[in-house]
Amino acid sequence: MNRRNDPNPFDEAEPEINPFSNGKTATGSKSRVPQAIANTLGFGQKHDVNVDIPLDTINDSKKEKELAAWQADLNQRERELKRREDAVSAAGVPVDDRNWPPLFPIIHHDIANEIPIHAQKLQYLAFASWLGIVLCLVFNVVAIIVCWVKGGGVKIFFLAIIYALLGCPLSYVLWYRPLYRAMRTDSALKFGWFFMLYMIHIGFCIFAAIAPPIVFHGKSLTGILAAIDVFSDNALAGIFYLIGFALFCLESLLSLWVLQKIYVYFRGNK
Repeated sequence: MNRRNDPNPFDEAEPEINPFSNGKTATGSKSRVPQAIANTLGFGQKHDVNVDIPLDTINDSKKEKELAAWQADLNQRERELKRREDAVSAAGVPVDDRNWPPLFPIIHHDIANEIPIHAQKLQYLAFASWLGIVLCLVFNVVAIIVCWVKGGGVKIFFLAIIYALLGCPLSYVLWYRPLYRAMRTDSALKFGWFFMLYMIHIGFCIFAAIAPPIVFHGKSLTGILAAIDVFSDNALAGIFYLIGFALFCLESLLSLWVLQKIYVYFRGNK
């Protein structure tokens, strides 16, 4: 029989690998297992692949968490503020948050935060109309003072003062504030109240621009008829009356335009 392939029992056999010998054989030689694993998995080799974790991803995740926390805190504050406002409204306690005019606040006015965006332009136009009648009545007092100094009499001065003291706050209370609230709540009743009283306002502006000689010869208002009458007596007072006439004309035209715009807006929402 051929025994060339049989192992020689007298040859030194390779040392057996003991898996519990921490990488060493019983004779103290190094085990091949760690090296084989290293060659297989590529640990410690020059062709190893480095796994990089981008820092931007970590930063973005941190920013998202901070933003979410900030948003949650903001929502909590808004809910708390709304709860307090509801409690104050239910208790019937008046809230004094007057903010206009800035130097001496006497009314609450915040179009940017309280009026819907699509209606803010109309509200600003209406506010300009209210400021216009205030300007007309104040300048009317100035022109009457000039006429009074030039010998026009004291009665027209007191009438001009009454127009200004009554006209400015009444125009705000009777038609501007109802319009402001109507824009906030979309109330048909408040819109109707505004239309009725705003037409009276327009009628007064047209009457003042003409100034017919009905009350004290019409000189208590700076209309065109009063301007012609005063100009014949004193040129300086006549110039002031003509300026007042121009202001009342502009206010009348602006008011008619505002009325038409708001009516179209009201009809479009209904």
